Amino acid sequence: MSRFYPADILLPDFKKVDGTRYAVVACDQFTSEPAVWEETETVVGDALSTLRFILPELFLSERKERIPGIHAAMEKALSDGAFKEYPHAMIYLRRTQSDGTVREGLVGAIDLLDYDYKPGSKPPIRATEGTVLERVPPRVDIRRGAKIELPHVMLLLDDPGKTVIEPLADLATGTAPLYDFDLMQGGGHVTGYLLDRAKQKRVDEALDAIAPEGEDPLVFAVGDGNHSLAAAKAYFEELLDTLGDDALTHPARYALVELVNLHSPALVFRPIYRAVFGADEGDLTNALLSDVLTASVKNPDAPATHLTVLSGETSSTVTYPHGTHPLDVGTLQSFLDRYVAAHPGVTVDYIHGEDALASIVSERGAIGFLFPGMEKEQLFPAVREKGALPRKTFSMGEARDKRYYLEARKIAEEN
Repeated sequence: MSRFYPADILLPDFKKVDGTRYAVVACDQFTSEPAVWEETETVVGDALSTLRFILPELFLSERKERIPGIHAAMEKALSDGAFKEYPHAMIYLRRTQSDGTVREGLVGAIDLLDYDYKPGSKPPIRATEGTVLERVPPRVDIRRGAKIELPHVMLLLDDPGKTVIEPLADLATGTAPLYDFDLMQGGGHVTGYLLDRAKQKRVDEALDAIAPEGEDPLVFAVGDGNHSLAAAKAYFEELLDTLGDDALTHPARYALVELVNLHSPALVFRPIYRAVFGADEGDLTNALLSDVLTASVKNPDAPATHLTVLSGETSSTVTYPHGTHPLDVGTLQSFLDRYVAAHPGVTVDYIHGEDALASIVSERGAIGFLFPGMEKEQLFPAVREKGALPRKTFSMGEARDKRYYLEARKIAEEN
């Protein structure tokens, strides 16, 4: 059983709609860079765009004012006939990233009964990072009342033999694409091809052939969009509470995702750095050095943790001889969680890219933390052994190479 399914996928007519203005980057990017989203707004203008169907996390605090407009835009697009529906579809896509490499993916659906984000659970589809529970309700607010979903969720498949997605590359020769356009703001290029039933069957067979065995097998790991998928699950659980067994036939039982092979050469894991706002530099530094001593005494057999601290125009190196977690980010996050809890008004943001972090530190007075990232081959063994990793442990590629909103699917029952 593959646990990856066709879906009734919605796309606009790209002969009439400008794909470059239609597709926008995932909502959880550039959360401390409002200029990027201002530029997005300028590029989109009055064109049909997924920007109208999402809420960039930068504006989560304004969700009560913005969500009605999002739902109204979805309603209008559907009533205006802006989409063509491709029933029982899977889409093979080729994403030319900003560095010129091509990342292959497969768009389809998963059953949310196969997924859970709660600590200690071992479903076939698992969260790879700790879920910040307070971040789920705002996303559920958006999903509740939404007519369609647009995914930036990327699931990872452990397929070192490249037997599932990569053989679909023959679609790129002699097959007319569903879409083929440049992505805005340096996001590269994207091309998508519809799979016929024979190729869908081939995908199912290939997935079945590499399906892990044993008790509580890990089939797919969530690479990007952990919190968005958690919101989809939480909303479906609401429906189970209110509709009972009728929820099992509700379209919100499923979620649209992109499946990507962990072993794709184009898939690179990057650290997600930390920016701390509102902290006194001296107090934070003293607390960090105290934590170094405490952690090393308590964990004499643990590996070292290496951090670079950015402040103003300076940087310094802090080393835990023995950290509190196998990953450097885990040791840092544990410290920051405790520090923030003890210092009201101090906040942490999660930043993609060293240059972006340096800019935020310089321009906004934040204190930044850099650290080595994890190797992607560590992911599946770590999740099997440890469960979810610390939140925002890694990012798959650079911010502009993230998934752009493009395909959609109805998640509300017809009236």
